[in-house]
Amino acid sequence: MIDLFREISQTLSRNKLRTILTGLSVSWGIFILIVLLGAGNGLKNGVESNFSDRATNSVTLWSGRTTMPYKGLKSGRQIEFTENEVNAIQKEIKESDIITPRIERSKNISYKKEYGSYRIMGVMPGYSYIEKLKINNGRFLNELDIKEQNKVIVLDKKISTLLFKDENPIGEYVNVEGLMFKVVGVNDKAAQWGSPIGYIPFSTAQTIYNPNEKINPIIFTINGLETLEENERLSDDIRKLMGRQLNFDPSDKNALWINNNQAMYVETQKIFGAITTFVFIIGILTLIAGIVGVSNIMLVSIKERTREFGIRKAIGAKPFSILNTIVIESLLITSFFGYIGVLMGVGLTELVNYVMEQSTNGEEVQMTVFQNPTVNLQYVFIATLIIIVVGVISGYLPARKAVRIKPIEAMRQEV
Repeated sequence: MIDLFREISQTLSRNKLRTILTGLSVSWGIFILIVLLGAGNGLKNGVESNFSDRATNSVTLWSGRTTMPYKGLKSGRQIEFTENEVNAIQKEIKESDIITPRIERSKNISYKKEYGSYRIMGVMPGYSYIEKLKINNGRFLNELDIKEQNKVIVLDKKISTLLFKDENPIGEYVNVEGLMFKVVGVNDKAAQWGSPIGYIPFSTAQTIYNPNEKINPIIFTINGLETLEENERLSDDIRKLMGRQLNFDPSDKNALWINNNQAMYVETQKIFGAITTFVFIIGILTLIAGIVGVSNIMLVSIKERTREFGIRKAIGAKPFSILNTIVIESLLITSFFGYIGVLMGVGLTELVNYVMEQSTNGEEVQMTVFQNPTVNLQYVFIATLIIIVVGVISGYLPARKAVRIKPIEAMRQEV
């Protein structure tokens, strides 16, 4: 066995260019495949992370202004929601589940000598689930707070840090423009836009800040809708329902704005299904290119060594020993350079991922289109194994044909 490996080593060292060309075909094919898979995964992970910040099955309704006359009513009317519309959605939209209206005001919040202007948002308990708030300290609002119109507040972490510094805010009272609210929880999720928020019970916000009882928007989750057609039907049902409730033409798109997160998620999954298919096809073509390169180089290599095989047979070498040498040589080349390709590809994707993580400085990124471009190593190893097997076969088949030639004919082959 030692003699065999010494012989292979000498053969490879005598044919450095051929060995390097064969190895490059293997390494480059694996490297490009990993980079393509990493890019596809990075794009997919980045876009999907934007959906992870809130429930993917949420729908938000914003009231607008009519642009069409309807049943004797002029266009240009401002549409305004009330709790009647919330109740109508719960009753008539059978796919609806968790629902919360929202009231938002900008107020000064202070604690001792610290103060600032922040958003106050009146919501229902389900808002925490819809927006995927992270309450690691204390609790969020509950049904008892709504029922009894409690003056309690949940602060975004930024407000808590600015007002309370290193102090634990739970159980303390903050002054919201003359009214005292008890802090019951802290939300660690970073705000996506605008100033940080203090969350108070919807019923409390209605009583204190919203005497006309007009609300905007209405947010709710839906269940059981898996296709774009089903989500489009839902949007039509919502427009018809709101049109009846608020007297506007359901076809008037400006009177009611619908943001269906579920529909966007389904559409995104279709797009990434196409991207995955595209990357898979490109990956297969890349492997084929590598396979063709390895096959051609091995074919030329065997043809060049036909005379050598004839001499070895003439001095008593068995065909099996010659084939064994070629197979092991092919296996060593493809395995070694395949491993190099894996290291280069995985190293590049990990480097890109590391640089992206460092660029955020540990902060939570709210919007991104590229994230964690790493690759499932199972696919990488399968692709590498395919290259190795093909490399071995590419060496074995022409070698088997070559060793069947009679020694005298083999030695007549031109070098």
